[in-house]
Amino acid sequence: MTTHPATSNVTGDAPASATTTSGQRDGMAWLLRQFAAETPGVTHAVLISRDGLRLLDSDVDKDWADELSAAFSGVASLAANITGPSHKKRPARQVIIERDDCLFFVQSAGRSAAFDNHPGNDRGEVDTILAVIATRDADAGTVGFEMGRLVQKFAPYMLVPVRVSTDGEVR
Repeated sequence: MTTHPATSNVTGDAPASATTTSGQRDGMAWLLRQFAAETPGVTHAVLISRDGLRLLDSDVDKDWADELSAAFSGVASLAANITGPSHKKRPARQVIIERDDCLFFVQSAGRSAAFDNHPGNDRGEVDTILAVIATRDADAGTVGFEMGRLVQKFAPYMLVPVRVSTDGEVR
C-alpha cells in the first residue's frame, strides 16, 4: 500500500495538509497519482478545468496533458449539450471512448477552490473534470467505479463536490 507523509492514515483518508490551497492541490495530486498507480489498466489521469486547462496530472508529459485537457473539455461539453429522451440537456455522468490503442474516460469531478491561480477564476472556484487513459484491455467497469471512488476522495478538497440526486441525475 502506498503511503504519504501528509496522510493521517493509509486507508484513503484525505491528507492532513488539506487546510491550505497549496496543501489541497498537493493532496489531490497525491490521490491522482495513487489512483493511476493502483487502478488496474489505468496508465494516466488528468484533472482539468471545465474550460480545458490542465490542473493536475499523474506524471503525464505536460504538452500531451495540455492537449488531452483541451480535448476532454470539449468531449464533456459535447456530452452535456446533447438532449436526451427527456428533451433536456444534462451533464453526462461518464463518457467512455474506445479506441484500438486505449480507452478514454471522462467524468465530472466537482467544483474546487484549490486552484485560486487558475485563469478565469473570478468566483474563487473552478469546475473540474477527471480524464483517465487506460489500456485497451482494462475492465471499463472497474476503471469507472474507481474513478467514482476517486471523485469521492476529492470531496474534502472541493467547494462543491459532485452530487447525484435520488433519480441518478448528476448536479
